[in-house]
Amino acid sequence: MRHRVMMVALFAVITSPVCAAKLSGPARILDGNTIEIERSKLRLSGIEAPETDQICLDAHGRKWACGIAARDELIKHSNGRTWDCHTTGGDEYGRSRGSCFIEGEDVNAWMVRSGWALSSGPYVIYEVVASKTCAGLWSGAFIAPWDWRRRNKGTVIIGASSVPVDAQALLLGSALLSDPPSSECVIKGTVGRNGERIYHLPGQLSYEQIDMTNPGERWLCSEAEAEATGWRKAAR
Repeated sequence: MRHRVMMVALFAVITSPVCAAKLSGPARILDGNTIEIERSKLRLSGIEAPETDQICLDAHGRKWACGIAARDELIKHSNGRTWDCHTTGGDEYGRSRGSCFIEGEDVNAWMVRSGWALSSGPYVIYEVVASKTCAGLWSGAFIAPWDWRRRNKGTVIIGASSVPVDAQALLLGSALLSDPPSSECVIKGTVGRNGERIYHLPGQLSYEQIDMTNPGERWLCSEAEAEATGWRKAAR
């Protein structure tokens, strides 16, 4: 019995996504935090990029889809090159966590230094540089990615320069996401009473009835992104 328990435990360790490992190859970029290499999904550790439905304000106080911009800038920077990633753990959505490099350059650090993500770990110095140079998100005003999903009237809006006086109304309004942030991001994500995350495609039975101004709902840009971040497809 003891031998069997040990074998089961060993198998769990071997197959667990939290084991340290290396991944190498071209990356499919799902959002500013998440990539896929050879069907393995990985979340860049130590940084927080805006979700693809996040809206920010630009240098002129106008709304823009900064989450999609962060993803697209990472795609542009990657440019089909080989990624080398070192995983050191996993998250609640089954993704590995780790640091990645392109031709020796730390991609996690690049995202923060270029202003397309904030530091949630060892990259604070790069965040200071980005804010001082008004790079990426820092060119205007925005909500920290970790506050975006649960924003309310008390949420702090940040930026490199003074925050526009109407930033609260523009970024904290309940109707902000009644329309998708982009024509490519039309998948609706809903959160049930039990916390289950379900996504609905255009044409599915309940799609038109979903009110996207309800708390917790979000727009998603692809089924791959949805599934990588813990959503399952609606049955109909």
